[in-house]
Amino acid sequence: MSLRPFRDINRKKTKVINVGNVKIGGDNPISVQSMTNTLTTDVKATIKQINDICEEGADLVRVSCPDKDSTFALKEITKHAQVPIIADIHFHYKRAIEAAENGAKCLRINPGNIGDKLKIHEVLSAAKNNNCSIRIGVNAGSLERDILEKYKEPCPEALVESALRNIKILEDQDFFNFKISVKSSDVFLSTTAYRQLSKVTDYPLHLGITEAGSFITGSIKSSIGLGSLLMDGIGDTIRISLSDDPVKEIKIGNEILKSLNLRNRGVKIISCPSCARQAFQVINTVKILEEKLSYIKTPLTLSIIGCVVNGPGEAAMTDIGITGGGKGNNMLYLSGIQSEKVLSDDIISKVVSEVEKKVAELDKKL
Repeated sequence: MSLRPFRDINRKKTKVINVGNVKIGGDNPISVQSMTNTLTTDVKATIKQINDICEEGADLVRVSCPDKDSTFALKEITKHAQVPIIADIHFHYKRAIEAAENGAKCLRINPGNIGDKLKIHEVLSAAKNNNCSIRIGVNAGSLERDILEKYKEPCPEALVESALRNIKILEDQDFFNFKISVKSSDVFLSTTAYRQLSKVTDYPLHLGITEAGSFITGSIKSSIGLGSLLMDGIGDTIRISLSDDPVKEIKIGNEILKSLNLRNRGVKIISCPSCARQAFQVINTVKILEEKLSYIKTPLTLSIIGCVVNGPGEAAMTDIGITGGGKGNNMLYLSGIQSEKVLSDDIISKVVSEVEKKVAELDKKL
């Protein structure tokens, strides 16, 4: 029993590339990634944060490599990472070579900023020799000078022109294992640029609204921007950029994909906002259940509704449901069928127990 999507999203078929053991593009699942904010040279702290990010459900993690000490720290970091590591490189081509040689499975660069063709060739050789992919990362805040002079200001056409220029640099060197991003902090600029780019290339696209802001602001901007693109079938991997704990970026990214039925991971809770009709404290119940069930990876739907107005209807479409009833007698639904009455004080323990039983049952079938 699970919620069926109102409409299926027809994803654009893009080329498939490899970022370590993660495939990006084509029919492969849309991956979610984040970026560490520790000092990369603090190996212990960086490994811990990578593992925390992975526990929340990250498929990839990016690490900043501003200097030689950082790229050499990757050698130890990548040994302990649960997912492929992407090295964030700006300008200096030797940092890119070092990152590839020290375990990075993707380099985030702008080939046009690396330097002359000889330097670019060295970077691409290192990437090929170490099975390392590349992300062409175009940002509205760091466009090439001549492109900025041509368009007078960052605009979708400028971002796309920069992307196409950098694509040609890689293609001219017979390098094709790459993805592209055209990011801005402006939702309209970003989404328009991605739509234009999607029409002229079939390389996989990395979606993001860069420098989106604090947790609430950034989550809303990212949900609007990425959600609208994903609904139209655009995007192969995503990163939510927040001025907050990177673990939260993964949580928001996964929730965006789950809300569009593009990813099934963990418990999807459908809950009401609560009102005077509620027969139990819905808000606190949902908060506690989210925390207690956060470790579950198996896809499962759960409805927590405080009264009988919408409760039975929602419960009919979820694996497990609770509908508020009179005098603290609430109804438990299993696979859409009424099962038993549950006292308000017992809701949390009963729901957790039933979820764990259902997960065990589903895992056994797999």
